[in-house]
Amino acid sequence: MKRTLFSFVFAAAAAFALSVTAFAQAQLLNVSYDPTRELYVEFNAAFAKFWKGKTGQEVTFRQSHGGSGSQARSVIDGLAADVVTLALAYDIDAVSRSGLIKPGWQKRLPQNSSPYTSTIVFLVRKGNPKGIRDWPDLVKPGIKVITPNPKTSGGARWNYLAAWQYGKTRGGNSDAKGREFVTALYRNVPVLDSGARGATTTFVQRGIGDVLLAWENEAYLALAEEKDKVEIVTPSVSILAEPPVAVVDGVVDKKKTRAIAEGYVQFLYTPEGQEIAAKNFYRPRDPKVAAKYSKQFAPVTLFTIDEAFGGWGVAQKAHFADGGSFDQIYHPGR
Repeated sequence: MKRTLFSFVFAAAAAFALSVTAFAQAQLLNVSYDPTRELYVEFNAAFAKFWKGKTGQEVTFRQSHGGSGSQARSVIDGLAADVVTLALAYDIDAVSRSGLIKPGWQKRLPQNSSPYTSTIVFLVRKGNPKGIRDWPDLVKPGIKVITPNPKTSGGARWNYLAAWQYGKTRGGNSDAKGREFVTALYRNVPVLDSGARGATTTFVQRGIGDVLLAWENEAYLALAEEKDKVEIVTPSVSILAEPPVAVVDGVVDKKKTRAIAEGYVQFLYTPEGQEIAAKNFYRPRDPKVAAKYSKQFAPVTLFTIDEAFGGWGVAQKAHFADGGSFDQIYHPGR
């Protein structure tokens, strides 16, 4: 009887000790797309300090980066992300369709769960030797354009759609003209990397190409590191890129990390979170922070994917699904 009681007390004490340890320290995995590496290094440190002060709980982080489409597939296939911070809503929708994220995820946070925005700009060689000023310059003979593969990279899909819409509006709002322009552009693409960071490495470090189609924040990071090699050209018109974030319900409920994960994504909207986004060259949503950093970004006319393409569901099916417009126009080696 005594032995049984002792065993019960010991088991209860062990379970309590484990629960205390689990509360005292937790680990979150944020599965993200390529150009957010620097952003989340800074953000994770700030959130860990905030959460420790608020709850007494220590949080450590793991990060996974790659092409947005590939990252979504990894989560669907079993990568246990507490949070996804991907390049476009369609990729998080794909995770949701797998059952890991509950429907209606975009309504949980402000601005359709996109705490910061970006756009697509051009990164060119120092001095802009090819005289690249706007979209028409990208289809000139002899211009080598670097952009990632839209089958795997969210940034590449934003690039593609920005170019399509430019060609479409320049051609009298004709989809045929949009297709013609993008076809000409991809004839000038010598290589397709799987993600945005790989494309930046190809252009900046390997010295391939005359112009890189880049996330605005990625272009500014490259400029800060390689100001003697590159400069930024902001086109006359571009697309408003809205990278969303979401808690992965199926993972946080299993790991018991929901409170931390929800606090994590909500912290992105705080003044401190917005400052960190702006310092890493994302356009903040908070009006006061946006005003403070307004001179950091060149003016550009922006259109949204909903206005131009009817949303990501329509755009994905028409352009990036198997047999879509990208498959029809891109023929490497031809």
